[in-house]
Amino acid sequence: MTPPHTESRLTDLVTVRDWLRYAVSRFHSEQLVFGHGTSTAVDEAAFLILSALELPIDELEPWLDCRLTGGERFRIAELIDARVTTRKPAPYLVNRAYIRGRGFYVDERVIVPRSYIGELLDGELESIVPDPEAVTSVLDLCTGSGCLAILAALTYPNAIVDAVDLSDDALAVAKRNVADYELEDRVTLQKSDLFSALGGRRYDLIISNPPYVAADTVSAFPPEYRAEPVMAHAGGEDGLDLVRRIIEEAPRHLERDGVLVVEVGTGLDILEEDYPNLPFLWLETEDSSGEVFALTQAELLSAARPEGRSRKR
Repeated sequence: MTPPHTESRLTDLVTVRDWLRYAVSRFHSEQLVFGHGTSTAVDEAAFLILSALELPIDELEPWLDCRLTGGERFRIAELIDARVTTRKPAPYLVNRAYIRGRGFYVDERVIVPRSYIGELLDGELESIVPDPEAVTSVLDLCTGSGCLAILAALTYPNAIVDAVDLSDDALAVAKRNVADYELEDRVTLQKSDLFSALGGRRYDLIISNPPYVAADTVSAFPPEYRAEPVMAHAGGEDGLDLVRRIIEEAPRHLERDGVLVVEVGTGLDILEEDYPNLPFLWLETEDSSGEVFALTQAELLSAARPEGRSRKR
């Protein structure tokens, strides 16, 4: 039996605009936290409503005054209720996340993809990788849902892409996404602790969005972030344990003119202090500055090893 308050909503809220207003008001009153593809209550509500209606998620305006059927209103009500009661990120509720307009299947086995590297692969890496057709090999470390590996395969048409992760669950989701994009012949998934299972393989480009959140931040996560696999966030005491390993091990897996691109969140100051001889190139995106770095193999090889890493933070 439908609860009375649901029946009232299904009667009183008729158009997309009605449901958008209702959802935004409710999300604000419940003090939800955003950041999994949207940054505001309005964007979150629009994402859920458009997903429920199977409409393009970037086209709200044309549909605002459309009247909804009873079934459509019930589906929207269910999603709004689920977002409030479970506090799960919206992409988990619809099993869909988007990077640069491309959709990927997601569930609680993987972090919701939202890497700035996705935007960089959409053209901004041309300054350091000027000829996409010359790239023949790419490695995606900590691939999660496989989204960056897929975007890399689409960006570099002549590249074979290796995508590795330590999580069997994540690799299962990535396998589904690779199949959805029909890239099984170009994207190879493998379980590996960073480079450990790759032998002596070398790459023109290595990309990584590894866990980089500090321990105290992880422990204070709101429910939306706690819903994601903790291993996809936890980067050690200061968040950069895996990043340091990548910096130290990457030169042995890069071709002579190869490039390493890594997302590190707010780790700029720590890394520049730990590696004073590394000429980090900090890449900017529409929504970030100083959160993704690029280094060539030559730069990595010429830099001295960091000191003082026992420092407590």
